[in-house]
Amino acid sequence: MPVNLAPLSAVYDAPRMDQVIGSPGDATREGDGKAAARAGSAALVRAWIGRPGALGAMLDRVGGVDAVGVNERVERLQKRSIKRESKLWALDLAIRMMDLTTLEGKDTDGKVRALSVKARQPDPSDPSIPSVAAICIYPTHVAVAKETLRGSTVKVASVATGFPSGNTFLELKLNETALAVAAGADEIDMVIDRGAFLEGDYATVFDEIVAVKDAARGAKLKVILETGELETFDNVRRASILAMAAGADSIKTSTGKVTPAATLPVTLVMLEAIRDFHRRTGRVVGMKPAGGIRTSKEAIQYLVVLYETLGPRWMTPDLFRFGASSLLNDVLMQIRKERTGRYQNPDYFSLD
Repeated sequence: MPVNLAPLSAVYDAPRMDQVIGSPGDATREGDGKAAARAGSAALVRAWIGRPGALGAMLDRVGGVDAVGVNERVERLQKRSIKRESKLWALDLAIRMMDLTTLEGKDTDGKVRALSVKARQPDPSDPSIPSVAAICIYPTHVAVAKETLRGSTVKVASVATGFPSGNTFLELKLNETALAVAAGADEIDMVIDRGAFLEGDYATVFDEIVAVKDAARGAKLKVILETGELETFDNVRRASILAMAAGADSIKTSTGKVTPAATLPVTLVMLEAIRDFHRRTGRVVGMKPAGGIRTSKEAIQYLVVLYETLGPRWMTPDLFRFGASSLLNDVLMQIRKERTGRYQNPDYFSLD
């Protein structure tokens, strides 16, 4: 194995995670998997009450990551070639997995409407091109996006919790989350407190995720680790497990505001953490690499890493997303080239 992955049974021995969060069978018997997951997160919090330092000790025992092994495995997977038919399937899937994003201070309602229209119909001249998964915007534009996307399958995701730094008061983070959901957000992308995490104050990070999940009131919660600021693969793995244990529906690499943003090695580390967490607990958690993914070739490489690490179950927009603002047009160009043998001029497609 290229990555040194300690079994989670050793990590979660006080209490065991499957006892706290539950198994898929437990969720099925209750008839409400989401409610079971939320209850499991709350139970995990209660389990650590009265155990000073226990959460930190738990995370400190998370197995280290073999950085050389990670990079070597990524290099091998990047060399995989796929046939034309498979490439067209992968490009179609990449579109359906995209979160079109605009997170700028100069965003306007008009820009959000235009982005929503493109998300719904990426290529107006080709009805066979599917809609993207979601658009990701600031909370103040959620209502406009929701109205524009009414009747479509496109979700509205909103960043929250003091995006992108996360350096604000918890009360404001929870209010912003609640207001975004009240405006119609289907998904919340929250940022963790990286300062607290790097200081080893894991309980603060954990408790904030649990509180934000509760404030999201059933909206899907994607937890942004901002891996470019976490410094090491070990920290990325540790933060991934912390976020999942706190109840994240999905973990996300980056805000797109820090360099480096998403990378294949970091994504592999997070996918390995998801795999081990699922094996130990039965909980299925999604993944979103975001920032810096600009070409079809890169997108396909991410899909190869996803398939080889987590398998076909995760090859769905419900469990894997691309946070992309400039990827879509390149994918559309590649689809047109594969179908016709000719590249279109980039100006043929609308700019985001």
